[in-house]
Amino acid sequence: MKGLKFVILTGLLSVVSAAQAQGLRAGIIGLDTSHAIAFTKALNAEPQAAEYAGVRVTVAYPKGSPDIESSTKRVPDYIQQVKAMGVEIVDSIDELLKKCDVVFLETNDGRPHFEQAMPVFKAGKRVFIDKPVAGSLTHCVALYEAAAHYKTPMFSASSLRYTKKTIEFGSGKHGPVVGAETYSPCALEPTHPDLFWYGIHGVESLFTLMGAECERVVRVSTPGTDVAVGTWKDGRVGSFRGNRESSTGYGGTVFFKKGVKQIDDYGGYGMLLEEIVKFFKTGVAPVSAEETIAIFAFMEAADESKRQGGIPIKLEDVLNKARAEAKTLVRE
Repeated sequence: MKGLKFVILTGLLSVVSAAQAQGLRAGIIGLDTSHAIAFTKALNAEPQAAEYAGVRVTVAYPKGSPDIESSTKRVPDYIQQVKAMGVEIVDSIDELLKKCDVVFLETNDGRPHFEQAMPVFKAGKRVFIDKPVAGSLTHCVALYEAAAHYKTPMFSASSLRYTKKTIEFGSGKHGPVVGAETYSPCALEPTHPDLFWYGIHGVESLFTLMGAECERVVRVSTPGTDVAVGTWKDGRVGSFRGNRESSTGYGGTVFFKKGVKQIDDYGGYGMLLEEIVKFFKTGVAPVSAEETIAIFAFMEAADESKRQGGIPIKLEDVLNKARAEAKTLVRE
C-alpha cells in the first residue's frame, strides 16, 4: 500500500511539474486591435523575456467589433499574423475556453465586452479586459459585479498608467500630488461616449496620479479639443485635455508642494504586459474595481456636463443611475 501511495504521489508530482513547465496558455478574444498583435509578439518570442516567462498565447477567437470599420478591417491580416506566431484560430469563445487557462479580451469595441466576458467568468478564467472596459458606465459596473459573482479575477487598464515617471510621481517620492493636468489624443467614435474611445488614456493617467476619489467634473468641448476638470474629495483639482487638432502625444504636468514635474516618457505596452502576466499568475488585480469604475464615472459625468451646457456633474449621480441599471442587466 505504501508503495502504491508513493507511485500515485510521484505521478501527481510529475503532472504538476509538467503543467508548471508548460506554463499558462493564454487565449485572445478579438483580433481587431494592434494590442493583440503586440502582446502575442512579446509573449511568443523566442527566447521569451524573463518578465513574460510562463505565459504564451496559444489560441484566438478573432471576432471583435461588429460594425466599427477601423476595427473590422484589421481582422483578416491579424489572423494571419497570429497564426504565423503559432496561435490556433477557433470559431467560438466556448471552444477557446477549452484550450486556454487565462484570457485577453482584446475586442477594440467596448460594447460587446459584457456579452463576451460572461462565459469567461462562468469558466473561472482570469481575464484582462482591454480599454475601454465597456461601451457604457452601466456595462462597466455590470462587468465587475458579474466577475465578483462568479469569483473570477479581472482587471482593465490603459498602458498610460504604466510609465516610470507616472509610477514615480504617484509613489510619494516627491511628496503628495496636489494637482495634475494630463493630455492624450481624443478621437471620437459615434458608438461610444466621447472620452471612452481614446480619451481613456489621458484620464487614466490623471486618476493614477490623483487617486479615485473625484467628486464632480466640468467639461468644455469644441470640435478640436475637450477639457474635463475634476474636483477631488479633498479639494484638489485635476484636469484632462483631449486633443484632436493639436499634437497627438501623451503626457502631463504634476504639481507638488515643492515643485512641478513633467510626464513625457510613454514607451509602449511593455510595463502593462508585465502587470498582466503577474495578474495571470497570481489572480491579484493591480487596479481595483473601484478605481476603474471611478474613471468611467468621470468620463460619463463629463459627457453629462457637455449635454447640460458645461455645468458641474457629480460622479455619484451618474454612478447611482448606472448601478441601478447594472443590477437589472446582471440579473437578466
